[in-house]
Amino acid sequence: MKLDQFKPLTIYTIYIASTPEKVWEALTSAEFSRKYFSGFAVEMEPKLGGTFIVRAPDGSEHISGEVFEYDPPKKLTVSWNVNWPDLVAKLGATLVTSEIEPAGEAVRLTMSERHDRELGDDILEGGRTGWPAILSGLKSLLE
Repeated sequence: MKLDQFKPLTIYTIYIASTPEKVWEALTSAEFSRKYFSGFAVEMEPKLGGTFIVRAPDGSEHISGEVFEYDPPKKLTVSWNVNWPDLVAKLGATLVTSEIEPAGEAVRLTMSERHDRELGDDILEGGRTGWPAILSGLKSLLE
């Protein structure tokens, strides 16, 4: 997969009164993610090429993917394949990148969702509704 063929269609930036290490742990830990991600658990192999899974509260595999960029505690890029066949066919390949940067006494977290094709707002609506809630929960948990 060529990362440079993916164009960002959704970008969010949030400032969190925390450290890069704590934000990284929250993004990559099943224990932390359950607390801010509506009970969903992020499970990943911490390495390039590792597996990336988001499990629903019932334990089912909601999202599957692979780790494409892994630079703790600065940058993480994973493929994000929602396990809904109709949606996956419309979305195509999706990459989600989290970039963590110190910003004074806080951390600037920039999350981008990139796609290998142009998509309409009707297809992107779910992510554009979900990401603000997820990131807000993350901020509340860490602060």
